Amino acid sequence: MLVINSIEKGIVIDHITAGLGAKILNYLDIDTSEHMIAFIMNAPSKKYGRKDMIKINDVTDIDLSDLGLIDPKATVNIIEGHKVVKKIRLEIPERVVDVIRCKNPRCVTSIEPNAPHVFVLIDKEEREYKCEYCDDIVSMKGDWQNEIMRKEWLRNKSRK
Repeated sequence: MLVINSIEKGIVIDHITAGLGAKILNYLDIDTSEHMIAFIMNAPSKKYGRKDMIKINDVTDIDLSDLGLIDPKATVNIIEGHKVVKKIRLEIPERVVDVIRCKNPRCVTSIEPNAPHVFVLIDKEEREYKCEYCDDIVSMKGDWQNEIMRKEWLRNKSRK
């Protein structure tokens, strides 16, 4: 059995649906050369059968607001002194900005490179979002990984 020690201070993202941990880690875009990160895939889970988990040591200032878009079942534990001091249950966000990319070629976001990609939740159960500009609908169920923008893309966009 693989044993990974607890962390003294940081964040543990737990109960990630098996297979989605890499997408969450990729979305967070944390500099792995500066931070100790444990990424556990397909760990046994009493509740879900299998789960992924991410432990990030010495980091507590991560923007977690849109993680519910990727996996609303995941939980985030804030750790201090080897103890959980705060537990956050992720939820599907009502509105997201520059997280989902609109694929409609006639949308203003395709024409104006600095226009923010704004989507509003229209169906929580189906996890469907509507573009605020062109009303194009995107489902976050199924094969949606190409819809999620990487933080790297957002950094490059803000430099222009």
